[in-house]
Amino acid sequence: MGAFHGEHDHEHQHRPRIGTSLRVGIGGPVGSGKTELVACLCETLSAELSLVAVTNDVFTTEDASILARRAVLPLDRIVGVQTGCCPHTAIRDDISENLDTVEELERRFHPDLVLVESGGDNLTATFSRALVDVQLFVIDVAGGDKVPRKGGPGITTSDLLVINKTDLAPMVGADLDVMKRDATRMRGNLPTVFTSLRQDPAATQVVAFLRHQLAHGHAA
Repeated sequence: MGAFHGEHDHEHQHRPRIGTSLRVGIGGPVGSGKTELVACLCETLSAELSLVAVTNDVFTTEDASILARRAVLPLDRIVGVQTGCCPHTAIRDDISENLDTVEELERRFHPDLVLVESGGDNLTATFSRALVDVQLFVIDVAGGDKVPRKGGPGITTSDLLVINKTDLAPMVGADLDVMKRDATRMRGNLPTVFTSLRQDPAATQVVAFLRHQLAHGHAA
């Protein structure tokens, strides 16, 4: 697993877990495709697994509304958290509101998979290990092929780095081979996948990663 950092982790570390759901944090910069990834995962997996989704926005519940309009899950399985603060604060430094929301959904639905989407943040964004079991970090090709080598905890420690919008590479002059090389250098043995959710709405590689996590004792 990648590293997780939370200033107040100790306050929640020994809080009893409700059920055995896999809690997945999805972070990344604004516009990288986090909400689209959540939607794709819900559409692909909801026929075989029980899912719930929690989104984070600073001043609105826009991302939850997008999921609701697309009807990727029943409405009562989608909750938007309005943080009123920097996105990383609500997923790492003071996770109380997100944790309360996750636990309430777990009590109601006993899901197999809990998806927690961060508000758009920078490369330092990480989830508290008291909130999620697995962290995905999403960047996109349109940000330039320099992004993986910029590093930061989101890139270097996430359990899966998702480099999205590969279909845009020719239009923005991004070299996917350079991004692959730099991601490998920055992440060591931690996995990276390249995808275009527009071309692969089933999010095939991410789904395979999550199925592996579910099958091999994610909470250990």
